[in-house]
Amino acid sequence: MDPTLHEWIHLLLRWAHILAAIMWIGDSFLFMWLDRALTPPQPAREGVVGETFMLHGGGYYHVEKSPLQPGKLPPVLHWFKWESISTWASGVLLLLVVYYLSGGAVLIDSSSTKLSVPAAMAIGLGLLPVCWLIYDALWKSPLGKSTPVAGGISLVLAAALAFLLTRVFIGRAAYIHFGAILGTLMFLNVWVRILPPQRRMLAAVKRGEPGDPTPGLAAKKRSTHNTYMTLPVLFVMVSNHFPTTYGSRYAWIALVLMSLAGAAVRHFMLLRTKRVAWLLVAAAALVAATYLVTAKG
Repeated sequence: MDPTLHEWIHLLLRWAHILAAIMWIGDSFLFMWLDRALTPPQPAREGVVGETFMLHGGGYYHVEKSPLQPGKLPPVLHWFKWESISTWASGVLLLLVVYYLSGGAVLIDSSSTKLSVPAAMAIGLGLLPVCWLIYDALWKSPLGKSTPVAGGISLVLAAALAFLLTRVFIGRAAYIHFGAILGTLMFLNVWVRILPPQRRMLAAVKRGEPGDPTPGLAAKKRSTHNTYMTLPVLFVMVSNHFPTTYGSRYAWIALVLMSLAGAAVRHFMLLRTKRVAWLLVAAAALVAATYLVTAKG
């Protein structure tokens, strides 16, 4: 491919990817905040389980949350779904353009591995569905009923993934593939585990049947998973411009620590009663990662 054309495609895809990610993450942050900010209406009103007021543009926005009621639907219902697919699609195209259409120059170190470029590509793309199947099976299993247990297993699996990626790809490509895998989990959570239950609930309401809240609660859990993955994914996107992060022989440990730091910061943001201990966890992980990539080289 002509170098100038390749660069422009890269630029436009990166621009589109950043724009889509801003919209998706913004929606996620907004709705997670709304769930925490809602309070029972005073005085109580039928059909309203929570409300909040927001100031913007010289006026108040009054937001109410109502349960699904048989036979009753608003005339206009907004769905927030296209942001996820546009973010994921632009990200995968960017992965192909930058890492797979460059002849393997920024994908593998041919001087230190016997792995061919096509084999490395197959591993990179193959890990996207494989990691989803493992993650989805874990959280659908009986272990998934315990968040601490399944969360601990997920962290161990993420560490194993980071180690594997740094053994297959060069540091920069390993980090980006880690982010691509997290982004794929988030995308499939939306389209496989969040949207379908909501569609079934709305279909029941249209038929005049009471909506079963159980699928909605399961979808909410996956939405919560997504919001914890946002800061680690953003770190990976930023790290692409800082070789110190992925250039160390302990880069995989630094990646896990920075992901843990991001999740800890997000947890602090989600708490109604802020607990500084979570910021201390994030700070400790950050200090440890910095030590590994600088002092240990």
